[in-house]
Amino acid sequence: MEKTKKITTIGGQALIEGIMMVGPKRTTAAFCSEKGDIATEDIEVERITKKHPFLGKPFIRGVFSFADTLRLGYKALSLSADKLTEEDGEEEPSKVDKWLEEHLGEKMTGIVMAVGGVLGMGLAVLLFFFLPTVLFNLIRSAVPGDIAGWRSLFEGLLRIAIFVGYILLVSLMPDMRRTFQYHGAEHKTIFCYENDLPLTVENVRKQRRFHPRCGTSFLILMLLLGVVVGFFIPFENPFLRTAAKLLCIPVMVNVGYELQKACARHQNWLSRAITAPGLWMQRITVKEPDDKMIEAAIAAMKAVIPENGEDLVG
Repeated sequence: MEKTKKITTIGGQALIEGIMMVGPKRTTAAFCSEKGDIATEDIEVERITKKHPFLGKPFIRGVFSFADTLRLGYKALSLSADKLTEEDGEEEPSKVDKWLEEHLGEKMTGIVMAVGGVLGMGLAVLLFFFLPTVLFNLIRSAVPGDIAGWRSLFEGLLRIAIFVGYILLVSLMPDMRRTFQYHGAEHKTIFCYENDLPLTVENVRKQRRFHPRCGTSFLILMLLLGVVVGFFIPFENPFLRTAAKLLCIPVMVNVGYELQKACARHQNWLSRAITAPGLWMQRITVKEPDDKMIEAAIAAMKAVIPENGEDLVG
């Protein structure tokens, strides 16, 4: 296994036919057109942890860094959706598209994504918090004996099963598979930089796909932490239990953020055990990219690397 020579704070995100790289001073997205042309565009979002340095302290920064990531990701995805719409502009729009364009104009993409985000959040709360509690209550009433101690484990395993099943399902979609390939280009490019190699397609191609600082790994870590937290929530009522779990999310995010950063910095049996489930999950969400995807990742990466090494972890 290759030994990384340095660890960078630079992270990224796969977009629709593109990649966003987030550096300490600059955030840049690179998009690949149908013709194979690569264009870059800076994304400006004032980060909470930069505006208020106190919020960047350990065990506080996690939830605010996560909020910054969501804001950046939302803006980058909106931009990539606009780029895709521009390329598809030659097709005759439907009556619904014409109505939306007439009444919403340039705000259409943002509004559609906002509505989709709210609906997605509501569905996530229903599936990952409310449903497991309801199902366990049904099982408990049907099975003789005291099985209350198994509640958190049952709910946690069901949440993981729902998450894995959902990812497997969406991975069958051609567009999502391409996004997962861009995800692979992002990881490989970061590994190439961390291995102190020139950022070329050939060098990036040789790198590993699975990175410990991946968002997929973070989500799996959150699900596992949720199992532990669930043991300390006494409520059986689905509404009260769901509310308590939601209130615990900021604490779990802070703990998970610090765990992930520590595991990326230290290589030992404990860090390998903590990251193993997330790395396994990346076999679904991180695919081998083609050369154009790698070129896009390199273009975005080069744009955000500072000259003074400020992006490196000591």
